[in-house]
Amino acid sequence: MVQKMTSLFEVDNLHVAYRSQAGGDFPALAGVSFHMQAGETLGVLGESGSGKSTLAAALLRLLPANGRIQKGAVRFESEDLLQKQARELEKIRGSRIGLIFQEPSLALHPMIRVRDQIKNVISAHESLDRRALQQKTLNILTALFSEEAKRIGDSYPHQLSGGQRQRALIAQTIACGPLLLVADEPTASLDPSTQQEILALLRTLRLQLNLAMMLISHSPAVLAGFADRILVLYAGRVAETGPAEEVLKSPQHPYTRALLACLPPSIALSPTRKSKLPVIAGESPHLAQLAKGCQFEPRCGERMGVCIEKEPAEVMLSKSHGVSCFKYGG
Repeated sequence: MVQKMTSLFEVDNLHVAYRSQAGGDFPALAGVSFHMQAGETLGVLGESGSGKSTLAAALLRLLPANGRIQKGAVRFESEDLLQKQARELEKIRGSRIGLIFQEPSLALHPMIRVRDQIKNVISAHESLDRRALQQKTLNILTALFSEEAKRIGDSYPHQLSGGQRQRALIAQTIACGPLLLVADEPTASLDPSTQQEILALLRTLRLQLNLAMMLISHSPAVLAGFADRILVLYAGRVAETGPAEEVLKSPQHPYTRALLACLPPSIALSPTRKSKLPVIAGESPHLAQLAKGCQFEPRCGERMGVCIEKEPAEVMLSKSHGVSCFKYGG
């Protein structure tokens, strides 16, 4: 994959596996590579089970106990996070890199007021006196909740709506001025109107703070108009990567095309039409049952004989658009 010389964040040939109770290793990510520039938004797209959340956890070494990074590098500001000691990582998490979880109800402590949860993050990374700490906390709450800042700060998570809880989690994440946010399906549990509010908030914060952002989603519609580039994952492999407009308007991998074909048609274009939405035939492969060839081959309408023999290598269709598919060589 073509790399830029001054990347803020680079992932190189990352392999992650989970260990079963029987003792076998099941590969969850295999050879994932990408890079990000300061202020850039990378959208990570794929079905459930494609490896999106595993990727988010692996980048900050937050995998569950049975998860293991087998090889690869994760470089942030040219330093490999996989080689850092635990104490060094603690200084980076929450300070230089923030992680927004999918479900704020699980990420926020149920017995601590919102303002104190934000204070805890700040005090863990910055040496401020009591007055300065309170003022900074209030400033962050005001930036995200405006006139409701005091009420929200005084509240416990269960007293807030889903959208307010997600905003509170975002407030924690940006409290120390990170350079990179990893947002793992941050709108998945929200209703459509609240989803748009949170996406608008993230867009504003990105511009105001010059944040690099990795936005993980199963929905191409969420990434459209938000991401600069898109990386499509399937069974832990990179199927396609390139500029967002190119990938979404002219997808080249059969899997990417199949994902986009599943989007509901515009109601305005077909107000009286009643038809079932298209689906991708078959199911995503189980980690314990991965074939040796292309992982999408059993579900692909364009499969060829070579697809069952080996995995395709990435083929660069242009300087910035790559596809892992034998249709283009590989």
